[in-house]
Amino acid sequence: MMRRAKEVLRIEADAISSLIKRVDANFEKAVKLMLACKGKVVVTGMGKPGFISAKISATLSSTGTPSLYLHPADAIHGDLGRVTKDDVVLAISNSGETEEIIRLLPTLKKIGARLIAMVGNTESSLARYSDVVLNVAVKREACPLNLAPTASTTAMLAMGDALAIALLDKRGFREEDFAFYHPGGTLGKRLILKVGDIMRKGKGNPVVKEDTKVKAVLLKITEARAGSASVVNKKGVLIGIFTDGDLRRHLGVDALLPLRQVREVMTRNPITISKEMLAADAFRILRERKIDEIPVVDDKRRPIGLVDVQDLLKAGLV
Repeated sequence: MMRRAKEVLRIEADAISSLIKRVDANFEKAVKLMLACKGKVVVTGMGKPGFISAKISATLSSTGTPSLYLHPADAIHGDLGRVTKDDVVLAISNSGETEEIIRLLPTLKKIGARLIAMVGNTESSLARYSDVVLNVAVKREACPLNLAPTASTTAMLAMGDALAIALLDKRGFREEDFAFYHPGGTLGKRLILKVGDIMRKGKGNPVVKEDTKVKAVLLKITEARAGSASVVNKKGVLIGIFTDGDLRRHLGVDALLPLRQVREVMTRNPITISKEMLAADAFRILRERKIDEIPVVDDKRRPIGLVDVQDLLKAGLV
C-alpha cells in the first residue's frame, strides 16, 4: 500500500516537472492573450478535467483575472450564450478529442472568442482548432491500469496555476487586491478590516469624567458590558483608563476605593489607537502589550470608541 502511494506521488511529481521545459513561447502567448482579454476567461472541460477547469477558473477569478467555468454539455444546450467575442476560452482535454468540447468549436469561432487549448495531444482536433496550444502530455497515468485520470489532471492543474500566477504577476496584483476578493476570509479581514469597523461605540464605549466616583464608573462599565472605561478631563480629552486590573490592584488595599475619584486610581496616559488603523495591527498591539482593551481616539485625543480583544476574536482575525 505504501509502496503504491509513493509510486503515485513520484509519477505525479514527474508529470509536473516535465512541464517546466514547456513554459515557452506558447505559454507566453497564452498569458498575453488572457492579459489583453477585454471580457473574461471562460474555462471548459469535461469529466475529471472539468473539475480541474472549475478550480483553474476559481483561481483566476481570485487573483485578478475575471473568469467563469462553462460545462461543455450545458454549453451546447444554451449556455454558450455566456461567451462573447471579447472572451478568451481555455479548453482543457487530455485527448483533445472530447466530443462535447469539439462540438463547441464551430460556434466559438462564429462568436469570435479566442481559443487556448490545454491538451495532452498536440495533434488533436482541439489543438488544430486553437489559437494557442499548451502541451500537458504525461508519460503515463499514476493509475496502474493507465486509465484513471491522475497524473494528467495533476499536470493540468499545475499548468493552470502557472497561468494564473503569471497573470497575477503581470497585473501587479497585491495583497490588498487579494483581500478585496476574499472579504470573508481571515487574510481578507486582516488586510481590509479597520478599527472603526469593529470598535465599540456609544453605550458600548464607557467614558467618564475624572472626578467620577469609582462606584459609578463600575456601574457604567457593567452596563456597557465592557472591561474598562476611558477617563477624560473637563475638555473631553482622554487622560487615563480604568480597567479590571486597576480595580484588582486597589481593591485589596483600599477599603474606600468605591468612594475615590477615578483619577486617583486610573492608569494614566494609556496606549491609544485611531479608527483608521487596521484591526490586525490593533490585535498585535494588544498582544504585545499584554492588555485586553484599548481606547480609540480622534485627532484631538477624544475617546470615540473602545476595542476589546474579544471584539477582534469575534471578527475572525485569529
